[in-house]
Amino acid sequence: MGSRSQQVLKASPGHIPVMLSEVMRALQPQDGGVYVDGTFGAGGYTRAILESCRCTVYAIDRDPEAYARAIAMAEEFSGRLIPVRGCFGNIAELLAVVGIRRVNGLVLDLGVSSIQLATPERGFSFQKEGPLDMRMSKEGPSAAEVVNTASEKDLANIIFEYGEERASRRIAKKIVMARTIAPIQTTLQLADIVHSVLPQRPQLRADTATKTFQALRIFINDELGELERALHAAEHLLLPGGRLVVVSFHSLEDWRVKNFLKERSGKLGNHSRHLPAAPSGQLPTFLLEDSNGLKASATELAANPRARSARLRYAARTSAPDWGIFAMGQGVPFA
Repeated sequence: MGSRSQQVLKASPGHIPVMLSEVMRALQPQDGGVYVDGTFGAGGYTRAILESCRCTVYAIDRDPEAYARAIAMAEEFSGRLIPVRGCFGNIAELLAVVGIRRVNGLVLDLGVSSIQLATPERGFSFQKEGPLDMRMSKEGPSAAEVVNTASEKDLANIIFEYGEERASRRIAKKIVMARTIAPIQTTLQLADIVHSVLPQRPQLRADTATKTFQALRIFINDELGELERALHAAEHLLLPGGRLVVVSFHSLEDWRVKNFLKERSGKLGNHSRHLPAAPSGQLPTFLLEDSNGLKASATELAANPRARSARLRYAARTSAPDWGIFAMGQGVPFA
């Protein structure tokens, strides 16, 4: 095994799982239970679940390096950790292939992992020079392809919609101007373009290029689509009393999780146009135990700055039938 492969497999020990104690309290793993870590990443949640009780965890990740880490970790747990490569939005289909139709708990840690951010070759971060990639699965169009081929209007829409960046039009215009001179191939090239529109100021906590990079990453990986598909799948997969736990890191994710759980628990007053219409007279499928969500403790924030923007939301599945939502993109109703 080469040095790069060894680094991939050894990356998890230094990783700090965000809000781990809160996740475990919300998930409440039990002996004999079947749990899903839909975003294995460095495996922090999976390890904690497996070490807490005699249960089984299906660890899903589309990143081939994360999948390799899951395979390596599986050797420690005598068949109780089953790695599955794929997108967490396809959880129901991925589990059906291995004969699993119902589970006791599902946890999702959304967004990019600290390992991905710390690996310049993956192109997620502009802290160091790297190729403008951002593909979690290492498949499909890269961020460089989008940046160099999308129209100015489309780039502006992507940056505004997925990054909530008010300067999106000016940034898109600068990108198009820059690529007429030479292709934009690296993370620092793109960051410099954004900084030419939004100069970095020492008093700002976040770099001014953060929102643009976030927008491209979300778009490239269809992260919001994956989330919405996973939420609908969770409603179908969870047994009565099963727990759904989601940790999000920005408002676009958190808004969707919050409204989905409020709607499915009967607490959403004004129906959202982004969610399917509630069937008439349908009973709540989730019991929402904390409608405000949880934030990381001051102690954790001091040790792990990544937890600063984290918000944890969780709910328990009721015994009511699901709302008959079709498996997204599959054309097959849940049954």
